[in-house]
Amino acid sequence: KRPSCPDRLVWRGETFQVVTLLASWHDFGRRGRMAQNMRPERLTRAARLGSWGVGRYFFRVRVVDAAENGREFEFYYDRAPKDADDRLGSWYLTRENEI
Repeated sequence: KRPSCPDRLVWRGETFQVVTLLASWHDFGRRGRMAQNMRPERLTRAARLGSWGVGRYFFRVRVVDAAENGREFEFYYDRAPKDADDRLGSWYLTRENEI
């Protein structure tokens, strides 16, 4: 699961159109119990390439709202499945930046 940057996002009931991708990066670091379940010799490779269900893809974007006002947001996609019935991962808005 390697997501591309969405072309819009909904926050607090308002839809924002993404007009510019300002930055993107990933973090394949293991968190919580996932950090303990890998042999050390495999950990370096997994941190570089990722493993199934581990990792986050971050995006910083410029958006416009319905009134054409520009705003900037950061969000990420977490590849970790929540449970056996929800294996897709989730999106999280982390902050709005001042511009």
